Amino acid sequence: MSADPPGCGATPDPPHGRAARLEDLLAHPLLWRAGQAARQPVWSSGFARLDERLPGGGWPRSGLIEVLPARFGVGEFKLLLPALAALTTRPEARWSAWVAPPLLPFTPALAAAGLELSRLLIVRAGERECLWAFEQALGSGACDSVLAWTRHALPRQIRRLHLAAQRGSALGVLFRPRAAIREASAAMLRVAVEPLERGVRVTLLKSRGGARGSLDLTWDAAYVGARGCP
Repeated sequence: MSADPPGCGATPDPPHGRAARLEDLLAHPLLWRAGQAARQPVWSSGFARLDERLPGGGWPRSGLIEVLPARFGVGEFKLLLPALAALTTRPEARWSAWVAPPLLPFTPALAAAGLELSRLLIVRAGERECLWAFEQALGSGACDSVLAWTRHALPRQIRRLHLAAQRGSALGVLFRPRAAIREASAAMLRVAVEPLERGVRVTLLKSRGGARGSLDLTWDAAYVGARGCP
């Protein structure tokens, strides 16, 4: 009985078998390819100039983004209002969950901005419970969007939150202080926000597949009057 030549103990995979395994690898959620973000489904931000800079032309439909204001309440929340209004008024709308907002939302202002209040879920949580509640809501599959406000988050926690948002097909928005810019983050998009007299300056710090740099947005009369938001 003859022995197989060295290195020939296994039959090589046919080319189509190798291609199938490669496709499985490329589909893994932890692998990111250049240009991938531009092909992901997005929600329009409601601001044409901002959409031009964002990957794919809007906020991602699934995944975590970070919004880093100079201080809470400088207008960063208004960046999300048009998208939240569109999401909550869809016939098939899921929940929009807000975890630990720094102020109790003023519902008349939210209704005036176009949000469907029956789709809002406010979660009161302390600093210790905030990220846990955020992760549960992101991965639940019951929410189109989940927003959370916190002052502290470790890189490994950010990574878990991003994966939970992808698993639950939700837009996750984490509001953190501007000082967090110096920290590592697995979020797919990081946005810094500074106040202007009638608007905000938005700086795209990290943008997979999109542009970086700053742009100024001016609120119209309706947004200037939308007080009482977190």
